[in-house]
Amino acid sequence: MTDLVTWAELGGALAAIGGAAYARHAHPAAYWSAVGLPLSVVRLLASYSSTMDACGLTVEPPRWRALAVRATTRREVRPVPPRRGVIRPTTTGLRMRLRLAPGQEPADVAASAERLRHAWGVHAVHVRDVKPGVVELRLIGFDVLRKVRMPRRPDGGPLRIPVALREDATAFVRNYRAVPHELVLGATLSGKSMYLRNLLTGLAAQPVALVGIDCKRGVELAPFAPRLSALATDPDQAAELLPALVKEMEDRYDLIKARQGIAPGTPEELITSDVWGLPEDERPAPIVLFIDEVAELFLVATRKEEERRDEMVTQLIRLAQLGRAAGIYLEVCGQRFGAELGKGATMLRAQLTGRVCHRVNDEASAKMALGDIAPEAVFAACAIAPELPGLAVVGDTSGGWSRIRTPHLSLADAAATCRTTAHLAPDVPALDAFRPHIPPVPVGEPSGPVATGRPVTE
Repeated sequence: MTDLVTWAELGGALAAIGGAAYARHAHPAAYWSAVGLPLSVVRLLASYSSTMDACGLTVEPPRWRALAVRATTRREVRPVPPRRGVIRPTTTGLRMRLRLAPGQEPADVAASAERLRHAWGVHAVHVRDVKPGVVELRLIGFDVLRKVRMPRRPDGGPLRIPVALREDATAFVRNYRAVPHELVLGATLSGKSMYLRNLLTGLAAQPVALVGIDCKRGVELAPFAPRLSALATDPDQAAELLPALVKEMEDRYDLIKARQGIAPGTPEELITSDVWGLPEDERPAPIVLFIDEVAELFLVATRKEEERRDEMVTQLIRLAQLGRAAGIYLEVCGQRFGAELGKGATMLRAQLTGRVCHRVNDEASAKMALGDIAPEAVFAACAIAPELPGLAVVGDTSGGWSRIRTPHLSLADAAATCRTTAHLAPDVPALDAFRPHIPPVPVGEPSGPVATGRPVTE
């Protein structure tokens, strides 16, 4: 009888171990909540002081504390770790705040992130500066970029689109007011189109004029035609559309200039230098210009095409330099974007503050996207595996960078979303001549609202 009980217990233990191993691989979030979270909390509480000491994050205690310890316990006075705040569990990890000791800085904790990860048995440790003297440790229990699930309450808003998930389990928000223009690079099948698709459908639900230039005969942007205010599908059409956008920008500057005819006694709130300072009933709708495969605008075969290219590049540079105040923003996509494209390419790239680099075919392409703003990110971009489409490295001119991954969104769902939001397209008379032809919806195809994407990237 005892042998039977022993074998039954052993079989149950093996089954539990096998089930835990399967859950860890197939359902990492559930495994973390049931197993990983309690184990990591126990490790953290049991080894906090010794781990901080091993990482060099302890300091000598204040003199009054050292005297009190010697007077009351006669023990050796040991260095003290940073004061730890409350441990807050999340669905993806843990959060904990540390109050730094005098002389410490956030970079000291960030330099020890890899050691802390191994000591506490988590997937990653990220450090965020909260305020002077306080940092937040975000412990991630599993690889959140392997199966992307966007936060339930992302930080969205006007011209703020939660478009991807960061490696610290927070949403990457494309904020046009803060980063007006962006460059998106990536090789074929790297996920660049998926990023563009999520961004465009996120903007489709807002009163924003969407303009597209897709010189691949419109195969990327034509499915979104019901929501687009203008679409150019070849360089000839783009050469006509860009001057119209420049003229619209100049008209908006005239509107701002008229408001700046400041009379004595004018209230301060009526004085403005961009469209966002205008009264809401006078403010023109923002315009976002999507350019797919920007290299097609630069490549030429004849002298006549070269003249057209120079004109388009000049207009793009003007939009990048002056468009922000007029409420015009650029989203430039391509596989490569360097000086070999021709005159003006480097100057245009310098105006694109945001950078998103998916998997590229060579290190030079990664340097084109990130080398001039975050050199350390170039190596991370070159390490993206082909079997992880949608994974990218994002950076900006502040020098910061992080890895992100875009959730899966089918083309059919994105197109249906654009059809259901077509009524939100604002009226921009300057773009009426370039409005794309919208074919009728086939009989039997749903035209109502559909899901805007699955939460998991396969």
